[in-house]
Amino acid sequence: MSRQSTLVFRERGKTNTQNVKNLFLNYLKKPSIFKNKEVLTESFFPDEILHRDNELMQISSILAPALRGYKPNNLFIYGGVGTGKTVCVKLILKQLEEIVKKNKLNVKPVYVNCKLKKVADTEYRLLAQLLFEIGIVVPDTGLPTDVLYRKFFNEVEKQKKIIIIALDEIDALVRKIGDDFLYNFTRINTELEKGKISFIGITNNLNFCNELDARVKSSLSEEEIIFHPYNATQLRDILKQRVDKAFNKGVVSDAVINKCAALAAQEHGDARRALDLLRVAGEIAERYNSDVVTEEHVDIAEKKIDLDGVTESIRKLPRQSQAVLNALLKLTNNSNKPVTTIEVFNVYRDICLKNNLRVLTTRRVSDLLNELTTLGIINTRVVSKGRYGRTREISLNIDSDVRENVEKILSLNFN
Repeated sequence: MSRQSTLVFRERGKTNTQNVKNLFLNYLKKPSIFKNKEVLTESFFPDEILHRDNELMQISSILAPALRGYKPNNLFIYGGVGTGKTVCVKLILKQLEEIVKKNKLNVKPVYVNCKLKKVADTEYRLLAQLLFEIGIVVPDTGLPTDVLYRKFFNEVEKQKKIIIIALDEIDALVRKIGDDFLYNFTRINTELEKGKISFIGITNNLNFCNELDARVKSSLSEEEIIFHPYNATQLRDILKQRVDKAFNKGVVSDAVINKCAALAAQEHGDARRALDLLRVAGEIAERYNSDVVTEEHVDIAEKKIDLDGVTESIRKLPRQSQAVLNALLKLTNNSNKPVTTIEVFNVYRDICLKNNLRVLTTRRVSDLLNELTTLGIINTRVVSKGRYGRTREISLNIDSDVRENVEKILSLNFN
């Protein structure tokens, strides 16, 4: 680097430092439009859950027999993202625990998120977490899983407890480790005399139980509850409930609330998306030094959330799924022209060979394409070729600016 360019760099460094400092100082001086931003996040627990009275009563009535010492039926709760499944189950388990403590009953509700790494994303960690919940601490690694099973079942029997285990995102755990663990837990009830175990499975996958092994499904004998998507009116009520707690008075208009609700209703009635839109719109308004949130801020927020959401989900995909997506990117080459499964497979195979990655079968690649369809990253449709039979056409379902980000992510993983 020359002396002249070094001096320029130093001058710029000084200016940038001062700009950054001024931005932070101005941020401290200027009043926030938010009263409590946490109210718009997934972690916030509302005092009242709107438009889910029927579902709350159904779940509660299924679990109520535990209060009289009977094992509740196993329960599976289905519904799309942001339909209130998790928050309803958490509320019910919280209320149940309060009743149990007050009346000194031998019932233990346990909530576990199966997607949380180092908590319950493997069979060992799940068992370790369940043991921890009933007062037994085991090493993070090192013990055979059958030892952990025995420890857990023996402790349940010893404590004479009815354990109600709610497994959120249960499909993620089954995809990773299989469904044998469900069979182990459900069958053990036939051997327990003083303790009992019941399951609540929470999943976005409506076909989850149908995909289980027949013996597992038979042993579950489950009840089912489906959480349907919210409509625009219901989403508007949910947003209004949060706005008064999240923002200062007069910051968010009815027009902004209606727009967030309408956009989220179009996206499968997702309350989480509606809240994210409103929160991000508020953050953008603050960055623009605006005293109010406008519909334009909502438009910007929608684009930002779409970009961040798709790229983050693709970044977290397993490498095989990324290889399949990379093959589709290469085939489409900035066009929306649909391609066939066999075309994707041929390019996918070349990518695997170049990157020392095991080549999966065409059937397994087809399964990965189905998963990408479920995530909304690609579109697929079956078309008739007359006497040549039927074939599946595949096309990308991401915007051009998102595609550019995706290509950058995948270029780091594949030659």
